[in-house]
Amino acid sequence: MSTSPSPIHVIGGGLAGSEAAWQTANAGVPVILHEMRGVPGVKTDAHHTDGLAELVCSNSFRSDDWEYNAVGLLHAEMRALDSVIMACGDANQVPAGGALAVDREGFSRAVTAKLEAHPLITLVREEIAGLPPEDWDNVIVATGPLTSPALADAILKTTGEESLSFFDAIAPIVHAESIDFDIAWRQSRYDKAGPGGDAAAYVNCPMDKAQYDAFIDALLDGPKTEFKEWENVPYFDGCLPIEVMAERGRETLRHGPMKPVGLTNPRDPLVKAHAIVQLRQDNALGTLFNMVGFQTKLKYGAQTDIFRMIPGLQNAQFARLGGLHRNTFLNSPKLLDRQLRLKAMPRLRFAGQVTGVEGYVESAAMGLLTGRLAAAQALGRDLVPPPPETAMGALVEHITGGHLEGSKFQPMNINYGLLPPLEAPRVDADGKKIPPKDRGRAKKRQMSVRALEGLKAWRDAT
Repeated sequence: MSTSPSPIHVIGGGLAGSEAAWQTANAGVPVILHEMRGVPGVKTDAHHTDGLAELVCSNSFRSDDWEYNAVGLLHAEMRALDSVIMACGDANQVPAGGALAVDREGFSRAVTAKLEAHPLITLVREEIAGLPPEDWDNVIVATGPLTSPALADAILKTTGEESLSFFDAIAPIVHAESIDFDIAWRQSRYDKAGPGGDAAAYVNCPMDKAQYDAFIDALLDGPKTEFKEWENVPYFDGCLPIEVMAERGRETLRHGPMKPVGLTNPRDPLVKAHAIVQLRQDNALGTLFNMVGFQTKLKYGAQTDIFRMIPGLQNAQFARLGGLHRNTFLNSPKLLDRQLRLKAMPRLRFAGQVTGVEGYVESAAMGLLTGRLAAAQALGRDLVPPPPETAMGALVEHITGGHLEGSKFQPMNINYGLLPPLEAPRVDADGKKIPPKDRGRAKKRQMSVRALEGLKAWRDAT
C-alpha cells in the first residue's frame, strides 16, 4: 500500500512562494504555506495587505511579446507549465499596450482564492523565526527581499557572514554586441593578464576633455532616485554612486573608475585619453559586460541617455541598468546547487528574489521551478532544471554559476544575453535576405523559438 509523501513547507506567500505551492500541490504533494502577514502585530515595511502575491511596487509584468522580448518569452514558458501567477495575471489584465499589467488587488485576490481552494494546500498564518524545524525535510524558502531579520540571521550563521547581501550596489550591464568596437578596444590596464591569462579582459571607451566635462555635467544634473524611509541604504567608499563621486569634485572620476592610465588606444597610440570607461566581462558566455565602478542612483531613463554619451556606447543596449537599494539575496553560485538547494543544508531550497533574480516574473519563475523540483524529490523522481536555451534554464544557470568566475555575483532580470548565443540569421524562412538592421530582431525570435521548443521537450520528458 503506497503512502502519500510528507508535506512540503513553503515559507513566504509572495509571488515565488505562491507559485511554488501551486506547482507542488499540482504534482500531488501536500503543501503547508506559511505566511507571516495576517499575524497580529507582524508586518513588513512594504506590504499593505495580507493577500498572497501582493504586488508591492509596479503593477506591470513588463512585455508580453514572446517573439522579441526575453520577459515575454518567460511569460510564455510559465504559461506552458500551468503557472498560477500567469493565469491570474491574464485574468486580471488592465490596458498597458504591449505589456502585461494587472489590477493588483484583483490579482492578489485571485491567487489567494486559488491557493485556498486547492485541496492539497494548507495556508498557515505564522512567522517562521530562524531556521525551520529540523523535522521539516523538504522546505522552500521564498521570503523575498524583505526576509525577516530572524530568518536572515539564521541563514547568515549557516552560510557565513559574507553570503547574504543586504544592500545592492549595481553597475549597468551592456549587451556585448551593441558596443562599437570601431571606437572601443580590448586591453587590460598595463596589459596585465588576469587569472585566466587574458591580457585583454576589459573593453575600453575613451573620452577627450570636452566629452568628459559634458559627461560630468550630465551626471550632476541628471534626476536621481530617492531611498524609501525603510531602506536606510548606507554608502560605502568601495561602492559609491558615480554621481556622488562627481559631486566630490569634477576630477574625482578620472582618478577613480575612469582613470586613463596604463591603456593605449591602438587607433591613436600617441594621444592620451582624458578619461576611459572600462567594461568587464560579466558572464561566462561573453555576451554581457558590466560598466566598472558605475553603480548609480540615476533614474533609469537618465541612465540610458547619459551612458550613451560615452564614446563606443552610443548605441548601447542595456541588459540591466544600475541601482543602489536594499535587496536581500544569497551569493547563490557559491551556496546553491542546481536543484536550488542550500549546499550546507540541502533540506532547504530557495526561490524568488532571494536567489538573485530580479523582477516579479523572474521571482515567480524560480518559485515554479523549486515547486516542481521539491515535488519530484518528495515523489522519488529525478528532475533537472530546463535546458539553458530556455529563459527559465538560463536564470538557473545565472544564479548557480553562469556569471564569470571570480566576479561579484549580482542579481539579474531575464534577458537574451543570459541565453546561449546564436548567429543572427541572414535569410528568412522564404530564403529572402534579411537587411542588416533587422538581423538582431530576427535573432531574438530565433532564440525564442528555440527556447519554447526546448521547454516543451523538457516538459514532455518529465
